[in-house]
Amino acid sequence: MMTEMLLDRRTLLAGLASLAPAATFARAPAHAAVDAVLARFVPARLPGAAVSIGRGLASPAFVARGRIAVESTARAAGPDSLWRIYSMTKPITGMAAMILVERSKLRLDQPIADFLPAFAKMRVLANPGKDAKTRPASGLITIRHLLTHTAGLSYHFIPDSPVREQYLRLGLIPALVGQEADSAPAAPSLAIFADRLATVPLIADPGAKWSYSVSLDLLSRVIEVASGKTFDRFMSDEIFVPLGMRDTSFVVPATKLLRLSTNYGIDKNGLKPIDPGATSVFGRPPPFPFGGAGLVSSARDYDRFLLMLMGQGAIGSARILSPATAKLAMSNLLPPQAVVPPDFGGPDGAGFGAGGDVSLRGPGAGTFGWGGAAGTLGWVDARRSVRGGVFLNYMPTDALSVNKDLRTALYTDLAA
Repeated sequence: MMTEMLLDRRTLLAGLASLAPAATFARAPAHAAVDAVLARFVPARLPGAAVSIGRGLASPAFVARGRIAVESTARAAGPDSLWRIYSMTKPITGMAAMILVERSKLRLDQPIADFLPAFAKMRVLANPGKDAKTRPASGLITIRHLLTHTAGLSYHFIPDSPVREQYLRLGLIPALVGQEADSAPAAPSLAIFADRLATVPLIADPGAKWSYSVSLDLLSRVIEVASGKTFDRFMSDEIFVPLGMRDTSFVVPATKLLRLSTNYGIDKNGLKPIDPGATSVFGRPPPFPFGGAGLVSSARDYDRFLLMLMGQGAIGSARILSPATAKLAMSNLLPPQAVVPPDFGGPDGAGFGAGGDVSLRGPGAGTFGWGGAAGTLGWVDARRSVRGGVFLNYMPTDALSVNKDLRTALYTDLAA
């Protein structure tokens, strides 16, 4: 399930020029091309969507169309609509870890076994995909490896993963999709998730290979141990509250469910509800807070996170990272031998920072961001002082070209 999370990340790496600042929620002439793309897809292919566009530290513009569900009674899509952001959770978890790096509670190249002793003697598949033989890992998993998907871990939804069946059997399923359950229930707590994960062999030596994985979920457990707080409490205390992200959480309160979009599956017959907003699985506490794919947020809230990154760790007087740490977090932290595959990195080449990718060359060099399994995107282009977010909920992402077309539209608007 969820092969749709294997997204085309090239939309995150496009270079963006500066945008005219705006603070209104409207179809502003400055973003006519973006609105035209939305008009092609909404409501013909999707019920609704919202886009946030920010220049420098100015207030964002919001361009939105349609509703959060196909029903005529559903609310209009807008900056405060709620969306499942899935893997756009990863950069937030990455910044949570960098807060602890700055406080000397963690070090980038510190073995995670210092916090989770079960990872002290990991084994690696000797012939991945061929047999079950293992050998001792050549080194220890570090914080850097978890931040950059180079720990040798995997994901339960990757069809050809040599450890997929073990992940499913052990409930190493850190994501919620809809009413239909995965093959096995998720581990009942973050601590048990980590302990079970330590019993599964790695698919590569730590630091040797980039492999999309549950590493940010495992990092969540490290954050708990290093900080002495539950992961969700740490995220609230250190990121959501200081940055004013009032609608970002792992559980949507009953009072906000009417603002939660419906997530749809797309096939040849059109849209099929996977997870209706009013009865969403996100309205109930998950087995544990998924640091890799568990958050619900709004365009306005996620822009607050992007604005913090643009502000080098701060929004006004609310500082959660020093400028030096924020710059480090959005830089290429990959071990020298690890390479992001082209399907994830795009034509400009990609490094990887604290939970998000980093364009290494081309017009968008230095752009940092990541996308989510249900079509969302968020990025910061510090060189051009631009930040942007795309919010809609459908699976699989590549069923439509809306993200690619929005990228092209942004260039058109910038050149106008």
